[in-house]
Amino acid sequence: MYLFGASGHGKVVAEIAEETGYKIEAYIDDNPLKERVLSYRVLHEIPPHEIDILISIGNNRIRKRIVKQGGLFNYITLIHPKSAISKRVKIGEGTIAMPGVTINAAVKIGAHCIINTNASIDHDCIIEDFVHISPNVALAGNVYVGEGTHIGIGASVIPGIEIGKWCTIGAGAVIIADVPDGATVVGNPGKIIKSKSLKI
Repeated sequence: MYLFGASGHGKVVAEIAEETGYKIEAYIDDNPLKERVLSYRVLHEIPPHEIDILISIGNNRIRKRIVKQGGLFNYITLIHPKSAISKRVKIGEGTIAMPGVTINAAVKIGAHCIINTNASIDHDCIIEDFVHISPNVALAGNVYVGEGTHIGIGASVIPGIEIGKWCTIGAGAVIIADVPDGATVVGNPGKIIKSKSLKI
């Protein structure tokens, strides 16, 4: 398999790929100064043939842009062996779950998401495509997270909350009310401090 993105997040993804038995052929990255990361070579062009790949870039908008551009890609889903994933969870292509993640029954997670270290997602949550759930986030049951949203490290969301598309939830925020599309929310209790365009 290949990893698309050779920065810090790509290093973590590489180790999870190794843990799950994948052979990493190379990274793909447009930075010409990068030649090797960890023990792997870095290509600066996409191979012209069909490849197995995971987009190892933390930025949600960039991951979506790469997918929209298309390519001869078979997207891999990676689940760290030291995560606890219910057998009744559905996980989309290109998504990664990192060490210590807990995902409980009847959760649906979309494509190209990052479920980061020690995040907890309780029953019946829906996580749409291109979402990043940061380390130590806690989502209670029946939470909805819209496409492209980034939930910052250590944030908590009470049951039944709906968070819109392309939102930013600040580190440590406590979300006790629904969040509209494009909003940035910080604090305890969470308050909207700005809104942004949804154009990708």
